[in-house]
Amino acid sequence: MTITRNCAGQTRRDCLQLGLTTLLGGGLATALRAAGRGSYGPQAKACILIWQDGGPSHYEMFDPKPNAPDEYRGEFQAIPTKIPGVQFSEHMKKLAAIADKLAIVRSIRHDQGNHGAGNHYMMTGAPTRIPVGCGAFVSFHPSLGSVTAHEKPAPDGLPSYFSLGGMTRSGGPNFLGARYAPFVVSEDPNGANFRVRDVALPAGLADARFEARSELRSEVDRFQRFLDKAAGDPASALDEHYEQAHMLMRSREAQEAFDIGRESDKVRETYGRNSFGQRLLLARRLVQAGVPFITINDGGWDHHRGIFGTLKKRLPDWDNSVAGLILDLERLGMLQDTLVVALGEFGRTPQVNKDGGRDHWSNAMSVLFAGGGCPGGQAIGSTDVKGFTAIERVLSPENFASTIYTKLGIDPDKILYGSNGRPAHIVANSMPIRELMERG
Repeated sequence: MTITRNCAGQTRRDCLQLGLTTLLGGGLATALRAAGRGSYGPQAKACILIWQDGGPSHYEMFDPKPNAPDEYRGEFQAIPTKIPGVQFSEHMKKLAAIADKLAIVRSIRHDQGNHGAGNHYMMTGAPTRIPVGCGAFVSFHPSLGSVTAHEKPAPDGLPSYFSLGGMTRSGGPNFLGARYAPFVVSEDPNGANFRVRDVALPAGLADARFEARSELRSEVDRFQRFLDKAAGDPASALDEHYEQAHMLMRSREAQEAFDIGRESDKVRETYGRNSFGQRLLLARRLVQAGVPFITINDGGWDHHRGIFGTLKKRLPDWDNSVAGLILDLERLGMLQDTLVVALGEFGRTPQVNKDGGRDHWSNAMSVLFAGGGCPGGQAIGSTDVKGFTAIERVLSPENFASTIYTKLGIDPDKILYGSNGRPAHIVANSMPIRELMERG
């Protein structure tokens, strides 16, 4: 008897047995999607997402095109990496030297070529429901960080989701509610007097006085609200933020995590004594404290003019800081449990424009993965010789988001419910990028 298998290695009998055993327990469609994904165990306890807001150029970072004409190739040279046959741009020297620890995905593409929609798609794994403008801050679906906070609570009163360097355009919780919004740290950890607002008691307010004020507020809050909470009490979100701030002030772990001065000068220099590098170091400290998701909001990647002069100055420091984070996580034995990802909303146009810049381009982009059980030393997918579009192993933002969730032990096919009871899959296409996964 000939046994016919599909591309996932499943026989018809497997599918029939799967359907019979799961139809009553959650639906055949869900079961088949799960079978197609395979069995992947949780491989990361936390994710550090480096968000390059504006759209970084794949040409000038991880997908140079040395054989393209000058007007496409640009001014930077390509250099070899530790991955045989794979090149990075010349200002990615330190990451090229540790490329055996990296997986670079070169073939994610989508159709949202403006900042608002592109940001939402990559930050949530869901396209916007309606067209939005370039400057829009939109939230039609919970962000990667908010879903992680919902599914993986942090210990010791810490928020489960931080955004360092400000709030991203689409990093909010949508229907999950304010409890799962990020705790935003806008202060610069490279500053001499770095102190995070709402993490320490105000100067002059002793512990006893603070407790008395807290008890008084609790008494006031026992009065019935003027609106039913389920109907949308406007004070409920403020209550949640107040509770979070109160817990942070009481949390020894939070106090220690934000005390970046505990790090040696040598370690701080490894990350780079600049705002971006020190935010990466702070993110590592938050992971050590048990926080499962941290976004670094790294702005200023929208280079419509003068891209080569700007990146010549910026990329060496960025390269040093990201490589420093990866090597420090490895030194501390944390790299296997910590997923590091770097990307923006899209790539840049193939042809250099009249102003010496590159414009928005969603047909091609590069995404860096390291740690979290990702097999290193690989470049996944490819773009054509001029970098116009992904042509091999073409992947979607949904595949990207599903990879993050699967790595963190969150089922991307899980259904979440809003306050109105409306169901929504975490991700519509729950297939992760198989090259980044290891079987559980």
